[in-house]
Amino acid sequence: QVQLVESGGGLVQAGGSLRLSCAASGSISSINVMGWYRQAPGKQRELVAVITSGGSTSYADSVKGRFTISRDNAKNTVSLQMNSLKPEDTAVYYCNANGRHIMTLRPFGSWGQGTQVTVSS
Repeated sequence: QVQLVESGGGLVQAGGSLRLSCAASGSISSINVMGWYRQAPGKQRELVAVITSGGSTSYADSVKGRFTISRDNAKNTVSLQMNSLKPEDTAVYYCNANGRHIMTLRPFGSWGQGTQVTVSS
């Protein structure tokens, strides 16, 4: 089993900043891709940003230039620095990791429990 634990959500005014963090633990051999997704009320879950073990990143157009994803491969953690937040960024943010289990090397895909980010206007 692989567990993801997120932290760092909260309430912030428009224009403010928040930093989300996620730590993966469990039977992990390697993690290829880690990322952040979000789901606003009444909407589908959408990709925010992802990062590979090699450091390649990809962002949703709506957050480019405002959000920065980073990871620490040694600690199996991923962070999302969110600046210039807008009310439309309000959502539950989920951490995601895809990799392989230790021993069996079978692939896994895991989600965190989600953390609420609320941006007031």
